[in-house]
Amino acid sequence: MTPNATDVGIPATSRRTFLSSTAVAAVAVAGGMPLLAACGGTENKKNEGTTSGKDAQKILPTFAARAVVTPDIPSENGSAAGFTTAIATAQLQTSVAAKKGKGSELTAMAPFWGPPPAPDNAYYKAMNEAIGVKVTWQNQDGNTYADKLGAVLAGSAIPDLVVVPGWNLNGKIPGAINAKFEDLGPYLSGDKVKAYPNLAAIPTDAWQRSIFGGRLRGLPMPASYVTNIAPFYRADLFEAKGWQPPKSADEFMALAKEITDAKAKVWACDDMRWTAYNMFGVFNGGDKALGWNLVDGKLIHRFETQEYLESLEWVRKLYEAGVVHPDARADNQGDAGDRFTSGQILIYNNDVSHWYQKTVEQAGQNPDFAMAAMDIPGHDGKPPTLWATNPANIWAFVKKGTPKAVIEDILAAADFTSAPYGTKERMLTEYGVEGTHYTIKDGLPTKTDAGNNQVANAWGFMASPAPYVAHPDQPEVTRAMIEWQQRMGALTKKSSFYGLTITEPNQWTNLSNDFEQLEKDIVRGRKKISDMQQAVSEWRSKGGDELRDWYKKILDTSAPAAG
Repeated sequence: MTPNATDVGIPATSRRTFLSSTAVAAVAVAGGMPLLAACGGTENKKNEGTTSGKDAQKILPTFAARAVVTPDIPSENGSAAGFTTAIATAQLQTSVAAKKGKGSELTAMAPFWGPPPAPDNAYYKAMNEAIGVKVTWQNQDGNTYADKLGAVLAGSAIPDLVVVPGWNLNGKIPGAINAKFEDLGPYLSGDKVKAYPNLAAIPTDAWQRSIFGGRLRGLPMPASYVTNIAPFYRADLFEAKGWQPPKSADEFMALAKEITDAKAKVWACDDMRWTAYNMFGVFNGGDKALGWNLVDGKLIHRFETQEYLESLEWVRKLYEAGVVHPDARADNQGDAGDRFTSGQILIYNNDVSHWYQKTVEQAGQNPDFAMAAMDIPGHDGKPPTLWATNPANIWAFVKKGTPKAVIEDILAAADFTSAPYGTKERMLTEYGVEGTHYTIKDGLPTKTDAGNNQVANAWGFMASPAPYVAHPDQPEVTRAMIEWQQRMGALTKKSSFYGLTITEPNQWTNLSNDFEQLEKDIVRGRKKISDMQQAVSEWRSKGGDELRDWYKKILDTSAPAAG
């Protein structure tokens, strides 16, 4: 039993699965294209592009901040807010004045990692009772969610509420969203959102990202726009050996060679592509639109930049030097986090939430274990240029044709689940029922077995508050996570299409599908940098240049936030 891990906008399990299966998800969605043929046609054509500037202002909800509990570490430079202390049960505030739900019975589909709980479990019942609805969760395996999502959106039996992660926005899925889900603008745009105060406190950038096909369709899970990929290192072993975190690509290489002792089954690192992209200032690849940026008056894609090629070449040299764990060379067999905690590797990159997860996991196994995130070094020893990620990347959508009364009950539920830290609603959503799902030990809420089994995924996907980190059982980790985000945020710029959800024309949706596999092959020595250059040339001739012109028209006719 461990205290709950409340984190920065996306449940840790979903982030971890996303980071390990992006390519699988893309292939699965692409493989499901024929299922979604019915979602194409004139509806998609009308909804291509994006909505920004004055057009977006007519749609966006009015922002109204809620100061319930002052964070110990305020948000700065785009970071999450940090809470290092637990709030006593008696001091929890009420953010939803009265039960808003009117008793609607509805179905909701969401990804779930691990064995899903029984549909009538005590946690689901407590949430339904508190909100005034009856939600039946259709939990689907998160690892194969793209397949299920494609099949469901191709049919007519769509649940009342459907969760769609951003990494599933491939192929015709965006077009299906525009065709199959409700416009929530009539309920939330402008001051209408004030009927749902917790939704009104969601940052405007997250709502901007929730505009699909010219309509406010998504209920967002806000996230910090600072890169979520941290290069972790074994702080305990570094201190024992007198090693210092590297400040350049060359220093990293030299340190990696010093650390590696293959005979002792110790290697410096795992696959470091994600960190390399940040080190070399490569445009963000987490969303298609973020891969484009206006540079010196010309719109260019990350694939076309010298920084992209240099980052791949640097990672290739790591593999060539033998400092990368063999299982990573074998296309990331096994789990990098396990290799890290066992001491087989001393550096790896993953979501910043791993900082807390691994620290708690090792507390009872290896008391000397300590990890930290190195500040991302620039490749040349100067501070790197980092590029903002999306301010929201998971949404809940309401089925088109849903009756007004049911939509209002869904919004009541979303207002409940987006309650801020320090409230009764947040406590119930994150921990469940005291005595059943958690107990208070030494002033800290600690989940029981029932809490660990039932209070996970599902309800957290309906909507959530502004990003925050709250680990009162590990206050130093909380502080370190936020301060790392703040330092990295100071180096972060917003690209030309930051915060915009863009629906590409169908003929180009799969244009870059093969690049991730090619990246993997190049860094492992199976392909050459020249193969990437050839692939980029083919990408341009097969539609990349036309796609550039299409994106340029969006820039010319809209006012996205650039930084």
